[in-house]
Amino acid sequence: MDIENLLTRLDKVSGSNGRYKARCPAHEDRGPSLSITEGDDGRLLVHCFAGCDVHQVVSAVGLELSDLFPPDAVIDRIKRSRRPTKNYRALVARARPAATLVAVYAAEIDKHWDQLAPVLELDDRDRVIFRGCLEDLRDLLDG
Repeated sequence: MDIENLLTRLDKVSGSNGRYKARCPAHEDRGPSLSITEGDDGRLLVHCFAGCDVHQVVSAVGLELSDLFPPDAVIDRIKRSRRPTKNYRALVARARPAATLVAVYAAEIDKHWDQLAPVLELDDRDRVIFRGCLEDLRDLLDG
């Protein structure tokens, strides 16, 4: 159902651009205590600030809760138009062979640290950082 169809069933409607107020049909309402908003995904969001339950509101105008949601075709179109999400598990799986190779070389560097450190001008702080990175890499590969 679109928002216009819902609004025609309500009294004292005001607002624009997908954000409206109206009298709540579920209770004796003197002022507009009902908020109606259309979400980006086509859902109709209904809230009574006097405390009426959404089920009470929709049934008072002859609707069901499912009427507040767009048809599946609309949802499918919105999903297709959104930017695809990254599959981080797949990225990690593809990176595993390279990460394993890096871990093997890093372990060799750690074994020969005493010979390499003077040549590369590394100190004890560098070794602490290196071992932390190596430990993180091993955790990543084990997990």
